[in-house]
Amino acid sequence: MKKSFVFFIFIYFANLSLYAGNEMFEKKEFIYKGDTLKYRILFPENYNKKNSYPLVIFFHGSGERGNDNEKQLIHGASLFTDSVNRINFPAIVLFPQCPANESWVKFKHTDPNTFEFLDKKGLTKSLALSKKLIDFYRKTEATDSKRIYISGLSLGGMATYDLICRYPKMFAAALPICGAVDVNRLKKVRKMPIRIYHGSVDKSVSVEYSRNAYIELKANGSEKCSIF
Repeated sequence: MKKSFVFFIFIYFANLSLYAGNEMFEKKEFIYKGDTLKYRILFPENYNKKNSYPLVIFFHGSGERGNDNEKQLIHGASLFTDSVNRINFPAIVLFPQCPANESWVKFKHTDPNTFEFLDKKGLTKSLALSKKLIDFYRKTEATDSKRIYISGLSLGGMATYDLICRYPKMFAAALPICGAVDVNRLKKVRKMPIRIYHGSVDKSVSVEYSRNAYIELKANGSEKCSIF
């Protein structure tokens, strides 16, 4: 009984600490032509507009969609609020949130964990707003336009691929996690540093998407691509 109580207290304070760290991200709304994108932003410690900082954007997965402007911080946010990382890697960090009834990319399931992508012509509303958000911070804050980095998890990994394929000159590097992409689009990003992460037991997105993306990038001459 005592051990269970101690474990409960540990979990409680661990979650409390994580929540407190997430509160370092400011709650914001980006409005463009009547559409609204909720997002959180973290500025570097001792932020100085006379300096120049990397801009990092992270796209959450399908389970973190909503309108609370909080769930998108569940995965990944603590890496940026870590005190050591904030000292060694100061950056402006954006975590947008996709509404519950929308998606970063359009697709339909062909099997439980395989997809047919449907958004070749244009960005979804949420991803288009995120692109405008990136443009806004490029222009209004102390952002180094040569150091814009993009990452995302699962559905957010798909968003990562989608944006780098559409705007290959905008991003310095990409880190898609458990994502998926039509490999025919990857030729445009063969020179970009891309680090791919995907677990082989993923039941939501087949690991074959990441493996095939890596194979395609290498076949196109990529020397800055790795997979884990």
